[in-house]
Amino acid sequence: MTSAAQIVLIVLSFIMIIITLLQSGKSEGASAAVMGGNKMNIFTRTKERGADKIMTIITTLFSIAFFITAILCNYL
Repeated sequence: MTSAAQIVLIVLSFIMIIITLLQSGKSEGASAAVMGGNKMNIFTRTKERGADKIMTIITTLFSIAFFITAILCNYL
């Protein structure tokens, strides 16, 4: 028998997958890291702006909700 918390967990997991796929890439890929791409420097911090920042905040909020729901599913 499925509880409401399990249904919420499934919905949150699908939303997390979609939000993660909508985020823009932060690097050129693994090949640029190995081959030493000119534009990529792993040790620099880039400041997110606009839509990237909003997507990061939304992803963080949904991931917190996902973990809380997962813990609740264990105890219910």
